Amino acid sequence: MRWQGKSVRKPTGGRLHRARKKRAYEAGRPAAETVIGTEKRKIVRTMGGNIKARLLRCEYANVADPRSGTTKKARIITVKSNPANPFYIRRNIVTKGAVIETELGDALVTSRPGQDGMVNAKLI
Repeated sequence: MRWQGKSVRKPTGGRLHRARKKRAYEAGRPAAETVIGTEKRKIVRTMGGNIKARLLRCEYANVADPRSGTTKKARIITVKSNPANPFYIRRNIVTKGAVIETELGDALVTSRPGQDGMVNAKLI
């Protein structure tokens, strides 16, 4: 379980004395780690009754061409680079900032697939 509360240490390295214990709403969830494959989504209820669409597997991306100002749906072939984690390239995991190879060419992912439920990218 991941906890997303305040750190136990100050920026100086000193210890912070907590006024209360951990709370259930401060608990995080595991990362979606979107892989390339037949599309699969999972709907997650978040705080306040809102929803997030976790994209677990993706096949297509909405690729924007900045030169022509058009957007087309293109098939994702592979992940070329991923600054989030070098091992994500080998496992074909798509995150924001990843460079993916599509039918239209190389594109940079601008959306957060694990949060938005879709892959938006722009040609580079």
